[in-house]
Amino acid sequence: MAKKTKSNKRQIILEEAAKLFKARGFSGASMRELGAQVGMEAASMYNHISSKDELLDHICFHVSDTYISQLAEIERTEASYVDKIKALIRLHIRLMVEDGAAVSVANNDWKYLPEPRLTEFKEARKNYEKGFAALIEQGIEAGELQPVNVSVALFTILSAVRWVELWYRPGRGVTAEELEENIITMLLSGLRKQDL
Repeated sequence: MAKKTKSNKRQIILEEAAKLFKARGFSGASMRELGAQVGMEAASMYNHISSKDELLDHICFHVSDTYISQLAEIERTEASYVDKIKALIRLHIRLMVEDGAAVSVANNDWKYLPEPRLTEFKEARKNYEKGFAALIEQGIEAGELQPVNVSVALFTILSAVRWVELWYRPGRGVTAEELEENIITMLLSGLRKQDL
């Protein structure tokens, strides 16, 4: 029972750290502030975590590991390339809707990771981008996608979904599912009606 409580406390600390780092930036957030958010003395938090760097490491790699494992899963499916790309776009949106603070930290504060983890994170991100780009390239070769520059397509998609964690809140007049459908329509079909 004690182990479960300790694990729960650690999870609460991680979730609140992501929110605090998003709001104040990693360098602007203090362990004292985090302690106040979770209702603990800063010193007591060290029973659950070893350092502020460990929090950043966990948040960044949790997000990158999620993207990479989902990419590997999607690559193994028999779906069309268009459907694989749709699945990746949905993953990005869903993760931002469900865990926007962590995604924001991984997108903006990764540069504060100490070595060798900084290099490992950059390598993981590069590998994810290569895998995503390969699906676009294969989709073009298969005739499923327009023959566009793969890098332009990749970074347009990634940039186009990044704003979700800043903008989306329940009550914005669009559900998470509608948001996914609208973004996929915009990215893969555009605004122009197909019969024009």
